[in-house]
Formats: sequence, C-alpha cells, structure tokens
Amino acid sequence: MVDEDWVRRIAQTVLKAEGVAPPYEVGLVFTDSETVKQLNRDYRGVDEPTDVLAFYMLPQKGADDSFALPPDGVTRLGEVIISYPQAVEQAKEQGHSPERELALLVIHGILHLLGYDHEEPEEESKMRERERELLERCLPG
Repeated sequence: MVDEDWVRRIAQTVLKAEGVAPPYEVGLVFTDSETVKQLNRDYRGVDEPTDVLAFYMLPQKGADDSFALPPDGVTRLGEVIISYPQAVEQAKEQGHSPERELALLVIHGILHLLGYDHEEPEEESKMRERERELLERCLPG
C-alpha cells in the first residue's frame, strides 16, 4: 500500500526544512475512510469524511500546555491520520498520482502538528505556499 521508507523520507525532509532537530517522534497512520470519518466525528464534531487529521502533542497558540511529557529529550509532535482511499480519489480528481497526493497529505498533516493552520485566509495562504515549497523539495520535477 504505502512504502514506509518513502513516507519516512518525506517526513524527515519536512521536519528538517521546518527546523525540527532530532530526536523527534511523529506517528503516520494510513487507514480507511470510515475510520477517519469516525475520528473526525469523535474528535472534531464533524460527521463527514476527510482526507487527513492531525493530533498534535506540542502546545499550540492559546492552548493549555499542562500535558506532561517524559523528560527524555524526544520531541513528540503527534499523529497524522490519512485516509488512503480518499487520497486515491483526490488524486484522480486533481489529475495527479496517488503518490503526489499522499506526499501532500503527509506534508499538510505535519505542518498542522507544527502549528500551521488554514482557518483564516492569511493563514491558509501561508500554509498552502509552504506545502507547495515542501512538495517540490520532496518530489522534484
């Protein structure tokens, strides 16, 4: 289904470009659409399918950062959950390969873990531009 080494390289490229120094930990999960829809409903209150969800561990702007992490020096970023079938469908709709769509979703999810958002137009513009830059870096040509 998804090449683990390929996904690891994309994640490492994004984290390095964003200045995240090892050691770090990020979970990347590829699953079915129903699981992602259920997570979206349970954790975001949105009873609809989606392509990617990000559950961050780092304190976000204006959030309570009282959650204690082990003092082992590892930066735990969180988890990115991707609907594989949704990625394949979106790739068809966009006229590009499933690999390109998966890479974009991995990048998108990791950027969310790092605090990027797209709720406001200015934030969305900044995030989309960074996604394009990182996608070009991860999949040149």
